[in-house]
Amino acid sequence: MQRTVAIDTPTQTRQTISVSGWVNSRRDHGGLIFIDLRDHTGVVQLVINPDRAEAFGLAEHVRDEYVLRVSGTVKDRDEGLKNPNIVTGGIEIVVDSLEVLNKSEPLPVATRDEGQQSNEELRLKYRYLDLRRPSMQTTLRKRSEYYKVLRSYMYEHDFTEVTTPILANSSPEGARDFLVPSRVHPGSFYALPQAPQQFKQLLMVGGISRYYQIATCFRDEDPRADRLYGDFYQLDLEMAFVEDGEVVRSTMEPLIKRLATSFGGKTLVSEEVPRIPYQEAMDRYGSDKPDLRFDMELIDLSDDLRTTEFGVFKSTLETGGVVKAICVKNGATLSRKQIDNYTTIAKQEGAGGLAYIKYENGESVSPIAKFLTSDELVAIKQKLGAQDGDAVFFGTDGKATVNKVLGRLRSEFADHFELKDPTKVALAWIVDFPFYEYDAGAKKVDFGHNPFSMPRGGVEALRAADTDEKKLAVVADQYDMVMNGYEICSGAVRNHNPEVMYEAFGLLGYDHEYVDAKFGAMINAFKFGAPPHAGCAFGIDRIFMVLVGENNIREVVAFPKNGSGVDTMMSSPSTIEQAQLDELSLKVIEQ
Repeated sequence: MQRTVAIDTPTQTRQTISVSGWVNSRRDHGGLIFIDLRDHTGVVQLVINPDRAEAFGLAEHVRDEYVLRVSGTVKDRDEGLKNPNIVTGGIEIVVDSLEVLNKSEPLPVATRDEGQQSNEELRLKYRYLDLRRPSMQTTLRKRSEYYKVLRSYMYEHDFTEVTTPILANSSPEGARDFLVPSRVHPGSFYALPQAPQQFKQLLMVGGISRYYQIATCFRDEDPRADRLYGDFYQLDLEMAFVEDGEVVRSTMEPLIKRLATSFGGKTLVSEEVPRIPYQEAMDRYGSDKPDLRFDMELIDLSDDLRTTEFGVFKSTLETGGVVKAICVKNGATLSRKQIDNYTTIAKQEGAGGLAYIKYENGESVSPIAKFLTSDELVAIKQKLGAQDGDAVFFGTDGKATVNKVLGRLRSEFADHFELKDPTKVALAWIVDFPFYEYDAGAKKVDFGHNPFSMPRGGVEALRAADTDEKKLAVVADQYDMVMNGYEICSGAVRNHNPEVMYEAFGLLGYDHEYVDAKFGAMINAFKFGAPPHAGCAFGIDRIFMVLVGENNIREVVAFPKNGSGVDTMMSSPSTIEQAQLDELSLKVIEQ
């Protein structure tokens, strides 16, 4: 007899059917045994009568999570016993025969969404059990539908899906590589690709007009709530004969809007997706991935306070720093203890402290108010648009530090006052990123993102950058898309000219031989008529996380690693046998 799934049983009234699944619960009422049987579509109630001796005898010993196959007749429940809260609540199956397909030991983790939940470490160790929870089943089905939307859109827009190698070469692309030793070539290593960057550019040289793939990417970066450790997935794409990033943005933007509204059921904050230059984003929001579901912009008060006698502000302005502030609506309700907590956060980001003014009953209430003139107090209130009940918080230091401090506080205050509406999606394109940035750890100028972007102004802009200051002023035709404070996409118009590539690396002290060694295939390919091209890559795990309302990215992946990058289920990473090390010409050095 063909198996019927739970969700279809209400249409089979008075018919004899077969169902299979896991025991969700069992209730022994003396003369009758009731079992709620669960499959991937839902739960259906079984009724086992004592007159079915064999089935009843088995049912007496059945426990939660036993796997059963049952045949019986579907009947309507009595009116007073119907459950309107579930699809199958109006029927039950009167069992004729019951077969135990597999037993289950007592479970180490919960397989239900209701009731007490297991901690994450235990859930990840027994992920194959955690996946039985209805919410996890729903998430995985939803993710499958998500992939279908992605592929359909790319097909509609004439993109060709092409897979690229997993075993590749190591190249500097912003994160640590995962290296794979070669057995055949001792001492040499493959690298798992951080992204298919070089391969997709080579596809452009190969004449592919529009390429895409749902690519697995590998980066040895520390995990966090919005970033998986090890491997993650991108909607990777590239377009030939494109010299302006706006072509890529306008091509892909409708997909993200469709995902947010039709797929995710969210409301767009704005149909028009703003294009915000990188420096403007940093100055206005203190972040290159601003959450635009709320306002609270950073306001520069440096000119307004240029003649102030307040020591902290005065010394900062005299040494080339800035004074900026944010207005927190209803911020006057914050207690002294809460403000102390925000001060600690500000110090973590590099601030020396956190000055503030509360506005209560028409008065400016603040430890610093007595050091400011009445004109300065009026100017601050007017420029920040503050009203009674609000509070203004100040940042004073170099501009980069102030932006960082107030950007963090902006997000923290938004969390406290619940300004991040989960039913809304705010999108933005951040454009014109710095081509180079200063690496404080290495104490030198380095690439801002990756070396494959085209600098605005081409090779001439690079040749004119003869000082570190001028290097840091070079802008790349590079762009990120932001969704609700998360970076969900990064892309650029690509560097397809060997001359530009050599010059870009040369400014950092790398010679032609280094570039040829690291990017030989690309450099050689570009010498044979490479078309201009541009592209981007969307972080599809992170997008999906936002669309389904999760804050932890590990909740939207079937088999993630934990917060330390360990797969506790498969005990990975693990040591390997000496014979394997010998075969790969490797030796482990104890640290």
